[in-house]
Amino acid sequence: MSQVQFITVGEDDGDQRLDRWLRRQFPDLSQVKIEKMCRKGELRVDKGRVKPATRVETGQTVRVPPITNDGPRQEFYKRRVSDADTKMIQNCVIYRDDHIIALNKPPGLPVQGGSKQTRHVDGLSEALTFGLEDNPRLVHRLDKDTSGVLILGRSRKATVALTEAFRHRATRKIYWAAVAGAPSPKSGTIKFGLVKAPGHGSRGEGEKMHCLHPDEVRLTEGAKRATTDFTTLSNLGGRVSWVAMVPITGRTHQLRAHMAEVGHPIIGDGKYGGSGQENMGDGWGSQLGGDISKKLHLHARHLILEHPITGATLTLTAPLPPHMERTWSQFQWDAGDVEVDPFEDLMW
Repeated sequence: MSQVQFITVGEDDGDQRLDRWLRRQFPDLSQVKIEKMCRKGELRVDKGRVKPATRVETGQTVRVPPITNDGPRQEFYKRRVSDADTKMIQNCVIYRDDHIIALNKPPGLPVQGGSKQTRHVDGLSEALTFGLEDNPRLVHRLDKDTSGVLILGRSRKATVALTEAFRHRATRKIYWAAVAGAPSPKSGTIKFGLVKAPGHGSRGEGEKMHCLHPDEVRLTEGAKRATTDFTTLSNLGGRVSWVAMVPITGRTHQLRAHMAEVGHPIIGDGKYGGSGQENMGDGWGSQLGGDISKKLHLHARHLILEHPITGATLTLTAPLPPHMERTWSQFQWDAGDVEVDPFEDLMW
């Protein structure tokens, strides 16, 4: 057992999540253990209680409780990435240079770990070093069931710059989705606010976002403003549409909640569209039936950003995952028929 430690955040370690900073100090420490120390108030920053996502800054003092090995063995065992997972995650790489690396994240793979998630992008990052000493670092996230472009920083300087770019909305993310029905108008902006509705599990599992009229946001505790641009790229008889979406804000489940709120849930979205509701041609229902996959049809297709070191404009494109590719093929939707940014010529 170690003793209580007080560690000062170094000059090169500021402006990052507490859990990521802590795992660099103690590589064998698991996310589960970090979350437990935060809940019990044992892990503190400048004497204050914190959450794993709390950002630490240069010069702050972190109180680290004694690190014991009396919990489940897997909490302290530094997982090594298997050969199969190494091949899988390396095959996801769609762009790499000395400063950044971009993946086409497959659906079903979480970006970060949690109490029930032991296999995730963050944990597989040691297979993405490609000769560098440090693992690449996450700078943004995608939902577990959403596929598409996910970028990581390969150097400290690049990671800080990318984090700032996402925080200040200096990147452009274009998502593709298959949605129920035919949006009318075909293009527009959704401005419903979002507030977290608690789930039914003992730790809030199953929680979802509830939409609010913009006028209600300032009157509702915990509510945040949210804005989504959308445009219809193709429609099949009013039953299903191919839409592109740009999240102007980056709220949890924003695209899924917004499309469901306007009556066009994303296909395969059991949380917001009703897992048992089959689309019978009236535009509603998250399942199309037949040979169409029941998986979520939401994909981060393009990410347009300024390279954090060179300043060059990068347009990163992720191929559709297999289940969406099959759906696109069945509906005879061709990715080559649309522009990278279909919003450029629209007048809102």
